[in-house]
Amino acid sequence: MARLRELGYPIVQASIAAAASWALAHDAIGHPKAFFASIAALIAIGVAASNCTRRVVELTLGVAVGIGVGDLLIYGIGSGAWQVGVVVLLAMSAAVLLGGGPLFVSQAASSAVLVATLAPSGLNGSRFVDALVGGAVGLAVVIAIPRNPIRTAREAGAPVLGELAAVLDDVARALETRDVAAAREALGRARASDPALGRWRAAVELGLETTRLSPPYWRARTQLERYAAAAAQVELAVRNTRVLARSAIRATELEPDLPADLHAAVRRLAAAVVELEATLEGRSDGSEAVAAALEAAAHATRALEASPSLSVAHVVGQVRSTATDLLRALGLEDRVAVERVRAAAG
Repeated sequence: MARLRELGYPIVQASIAAAASWALAHDAIGHPKAFFASIAALIAIGVAASNCTRRVVELTLGVAVGIGVGDLLIYGIGSGAWQVGVVVLLAMSAAVLLGGGPLFVSQAASSAVLVATLAPSGLNGSRFVDALVGGAVGLAVVIAIPRNPIRTAREAGAPVLGELAAVLDDVARALETRDVAAAREALGRARASDPALGRWRAAVELGLETTRLSPPYWRARTQLERYAAAAAQVELAVRNTRVLARSAIRATELEPDLPADLHAAVRRLAAAVVELEATLEGRSDGSEAVAAALEAAAHATRALEASPSLSVAHVVGQVRSTATDLLRALGLEDRVAVERVRAAAG
């Protein structure tokens, strides 16, 4: 049921696009077998869910080229095994000569195969036109009734922020108990966050494009731009957390005793990430997140004063860097974020 709710909006978009493209090609243009229009519309909707508009246009043109080449050749040479090979060869060659990318070329080939195995339609170009109509309708549906770009970006970002906070908690626990194995596990967990980061980055980029193209969300562009800026800084915080975890491994291996302020600093970073998520979702004004990040820097300084070793200094440096990233994610200018971390660090 949860999966159905997640895919509910794309399903509605696909249904509308399929029906509208069929109606336009069959009823308005007068093509009796307009199924390629609905197929192209569904392909466009599917690509638009995770790719930019340029990719949708590229794929639609690939479908149209493959259908056009296939129809033309099958009409002249008939159908059969070797004809399929020739059709694919020429469709892909045409796509490459037109400057298409991998998606364009592969879609041209698959569409040509589909045409080569169906009954020929003659040289009236109806299937070619239907493919263009379907792709255009699919793109129009995505632009006219898109998914909420803010909500989509937040849903993609929540796992990243939740995992970042959890990793920081794990690092803090490893420092507190001087558990080298736990620190190594935290590092492995931090390294495994790349797929979630990629999905978040893609969702933000797609959302920005939606706010540029879709009239219902033009007003949301400024808000999403702020969110995109925050996401970029969080990605830097994730990278710094990986370095922090490596530094924690060295500290737990080398230091016989670690000051309590060290793990307290990392725990305050985790708290700042939790508050950052609340801020991005509009549930907080960001003040608690700022306070937690600055407290992390202050704890780190006290830890270094208590144990001025090189391994502790490495952990402290990463705590300060991560705190700065989080402040930038909250909207502070670079200079202001650096100055406030320095002031908190004494």
